[in-house]
Amino acid sequence: MSQHAADATPDFVGDHDIDATTLDIIESTLSNTRHEMDRVVETTAISPVIREQSDQFPLIADPKGRMIMGQFGSAIDTIIENAPFDWDDLNDGDVVATNDPYMCAGAVSHTPDMLLLRPIFYDDDLVGFSSQWGNLMDVGGKTPGSMPVQATTVFEEGMRLPPVKLYKEGTFDGELLETFAHNTRLPEHAEADIKALAAGTAAAETRVHELCDRFGKETYLEGCDAILDRTRDGMINLIREFVPEGERYTFEDYVDDDGMGNGPIKLHLEIYREGDTVYLDWEGTDAQVPGTVNFLLNEKMFKMFTGVFLIMAFDPLLTFNDGYYDLFEVNLPEGSVVQPEFPAALGNRLPLMARQFDVLQATFSKLIDGFSVAGSYGTSPNLVYAGTDSEGNDFQMLEILYGGIPARPGGDGLDGHSWWPLFRTVPAEYQEAYYPLTIDEYSTRADTGGAGEFRGGHGITKVYTFEEDGAITFQDDRAHTYPWGVDGGKHAKTSEKRLVRTDGTEEELPSKVENVPVSAGDKLVFRTAGGGGLGDPLERDPEVVAEEVRQGLVSPEAAREEYGVVVDDGTVDRAATEETREESRKQRDDLEEFDYGPLPDDDELADRIAAERREFDDRHR
Repeated sequence: MSQHAADATPDFVGDHDIDATTLDIIESTLSNTRHEMDRVVETTAISPVIREQSDQFPLIADPKGRMIMGQFGSAIDTIIENAPFDWDDLNDGDVVATNDPYMCAGAVSHTPDMLLLRPIFYDDDLVGFSSQWGNLMDVGGKTPGSMPVQATTVFEEGMRLPPVKLYKEGTFDGELLETFAHNTRLPEHAEADIKALAAGTAAAETRVHELCDRFGKETYLEGCDAILDRTRDGMINLIREFVPEGERYTFEDYVDDDGMGNGPIKLHLEIYREGDTVYLDWEGTDAQVPGTVNFLLNEKMFKMFTGVFLIMAFDPLLTFNDGYYDLFEVNLPEGSVVQPEFPAALGNRLPLMARQFDVLQATFSKLIDGFSVAGSYGTSPNLVYAGTDSEGNDFQMLEILYGGIPARPGGDGLDGHSWWPLFRTVPAEYQEAYYPLTIDEYSTRADTGGAGEFRGGHGITKVYTFEEDGAITFQDDRAHTYPWGVDGGKHAKTSEKRLVRTDGTEEELPSKVENVPVSAGDKLVFRTAGGGGLGDPLERDPEVVAEEVRQGLVSPEAAREEYGVVVDDGTVDRAATEETREESRKQRDDLEEFDYGPLPDDDELADRIAAERREFDDRHR
């Protein structure tokens, strides 16, 4: 890894000619604006994955393309480099559009994510950018939803739009959008959602203009520099206080498979510090795979993820932005599953995205003395149900589901929740009103969260009855590997899928399937994985265990076996509990730092995964 980036001091570092009150007003306004951008998109888009689930992300950047406020990191420089125009060719009223992950270095990580980028001008000068991307329902490709499982190149994953101007000096290019939408299965959704994303960027432009009107352009720009500098100073303090020098720490975890019988897929991370620079090295991670779980991890995005971890753990008042990026050096090996080479398929990158969060936080837990990290996350799968109904109308549902959030220091994990805090579930009433299906059950899976002093979040069970013939495609994970527990906390339960046919026959499905035919009356039982536990389960408050038994979240058997708590008619039997816990402490082995569950060795697991895929493919030929 080169040292020059770590040695170069960013140009925003230094004394800033702006008073603290004005700076706070600018920063707070931009922070509120990013939420306003989301709200504009949610109320103008029509697809449920954006309108109901909030799968969209805003960004506000300075004139050099550095993120001042946002969540996923900026790749504006890469987008412009791959565009047929230069920075000097950007004009007031332009809006650039792209959904090609390879043309923006993975700032959007699969083709259904459409990114809109608006340069913001004031008094004819470029003062920044606003960006918004969102998950479209369909962009073409070989399967509805544009997230095939059995694809080996990005060419099978739908229409790819290179960075082009959708609006030129305020003039909308309707022919361009019509051409793109024509190649999708839901052109009306694509058109409406893309226009909604453009509206989100316009909301930010309005607020930036108001700040320039109020304080002056130069003060606004000085404020952007000061915000970056303040975050950088805060991150330096966090690094010096919590990240020790002189040691290297590693962690490994696995994604089950790529949906084509290849797995398990290893992620390996090493973290160490030299001076004020933290190095994050993914060398040792497995090579890219034939299937669609490859994750084109944007370097800036990963730096943002790393900073977010430290900020949320130790100083949540700091702003996430590009200010601290020079303090992290990242090695993403070319040709690996975190930096696949074109034209590798990318559509189902969520398992790898979730696992890199797990690996990052686990490595930091080893690195930071006395810091107990959360356990491993469950899963966040996609489900697509599509077909043509009995009246000849095409339908296509796309839904993101959630598993258990891991336990965290001082608290239990959330049941059935996204790891992105602002994501929501699609209401069952919405699905039943707009799609030919019935939601028979949407419930918490008891005993699926890892046991611990703080319990991991449970997965969910969702049961669908399909009312029309069609086909289903979904991707999930943690069917063969377990969300691990930490510091004595136990691993969580794995995910499960079962198809129940109208004739009563049942079929267990792998965690990743493509275009499986379903008939009217068939049921899909979809169960997600739980999150890992934290701490010794025998230290959990017995009254909390009893309350969860009464609520149906923990079975009486699990209360006794996992927590040593004897619950009789919903009440803790104190004497029996003390006796059971004492006996459990005598009989058990030493507590593990990480409980990975009863995994076989890698070769046996690989054979099991390959055999499962062969059997499934044989049944569905």
